[in-house]
Amino acid sequence: MASTTAPTTTDTQAQPTGLILTETAAREVRTIIQQQELDADKVRLRVGVKGGGCSGFSYILDLTETQKDTDEVFEQHGIKIIVDPKSLLYLGGVTVDFKDEIMGRGFVFNNPNATASCGCGSSFSV
Repeated sequence: MASTTAPTTTDTQAQPTGLILTETAAREVRTIIQQQELDADKVRLRVGVKGGGCSGFSYILDLTETQKDTDEVFEQHGIKIIVDPKSLLYLGGVTVDFKDEIMGRGFVFNNPNATASCGCGSSFSV
């Protein structure tokens, strides 16, 4: 008689899909929601991937109130995040951060699965 043990997760906040939203990125999302006078209870951050860009795939970040039945939904740092099942295949282990530096400001994707990315960091290939 074999016994099995269920896998355990020590940090369910950061690992429901393998996508990680940093506190800095979450803070910027909250700022944008306030600036655009959106309903924080209804709005979601859609993170996705689409074909295109100079490296084959490009990232999608969008604030939306629209959610599909097939979307994966989770929350990090008070931000509700939705990801479609196809994008989820490419976003495992990805960290979404926000940088505000002399050379520019914006959301940054750190994708350990990418084999190549473009100079601006908005597209990648696997």
